[in-house]
Amino acid sequence: MLQEINTQLFTLTPAASEAVKNILTERKLEGYALRVYVAGGGCCSVNFGMALDNNFRDVDTTFEAGGVKVVVDEVSIDYLRDATVDFINDPMRGAGFAVNSPNAKGHSHGEEGCACGSGGGESSCGCGGSCSCNN
Repeated sequence: MLQEINTQLFTLTPAASEAVKNILTERKLEGYALRVYVAGGGCCSVNFGMALDNNFRDVDTTFEAGGVKVVVDEVSIDYLRDATVDFINDPMRGAGFAVNSPNAKGHSHGEEGCACGSGGGESSCGCGGSCSCNN
């Protein structure tokens, strides 16, 4: 059985919420949710992935953020606590989602708070991704 929590696990900014809603509407994906997950390691220790998903598992945690249903698996949940998911449209780097998580460990030279998000693939949000490390 899906575990639904009443408290918000992380923040979905208004820009991210609107971007997800627009994608769901454009693709006519009724009943889908935004799945956010750890997608491996990278420049900042942890990379996050995002996909539009309607295949929920018993071990998933679901909640609503900014009017969007969000799904997180049992492995990713600890990395996403207190994180912020944003949608950035930068003329130089392009458009994409960014995750800023205080629980994603940074580089050995003292940077923490990794922000990595990725898109791509058939079921993904399709808005690219970005990665930056914040001091």
